[in-house]
Amino acid sequence: MASNQQQNSNYRHAFNTALRILTGRDHFKSELVHKLKQRGFAADDIEKAVAECERLDYLNDERSARIYLGQLVRKGYGIKRIDYELNKKGLRGERIHNIISESISGADELEGARRILNKYTRRFEREQDLKKRRNKIYRFFHSRGFSPETIRKLMNDP
Repeated sequence: MASNQQQNSNYRHAFNTALRILTGRDHFKSELVHKLKQRGFAADDIEKAVAECERLDYLNDERSARIYLGQLVRKGYGIKRIDYELNKKGLRGERIHNIISESISGADELEGARRILNKYTRRFEREQDLKKRRNKIYRFFHSRGFSPETIRKLMNDP
């Protein structure tokens, strides 16, 4: 009986810790599991606590992905970089692609790239050689996860 109470106490402690973690910001399931493991909770207690958080809708990977995706778009990242960042957070496959395709179109990505180009125009204008300037622009946008097609459209449109 005492053992059962101890297990229940450990689960409650894991659940309360999970709640404290989730009050700061939305987390992905994989992040929450990792943080609870770091704090030394047993796998069974983590599993139960995470399941309860999901049941109560305190933990929702799709909602977190949409919030995080919005942050990445505001930071000026392209679809490929967003896909990469969501992958790092533990979201993979069809779910990510559905969320991204519902949230960002090719036109949205191009508009975001234009905003960034306007913001960094001075940086690029310092380069006098037109070919070098175009290469710098291409590398800059490629490193931010924009597709080659989007970058070409951006550089060819006035």
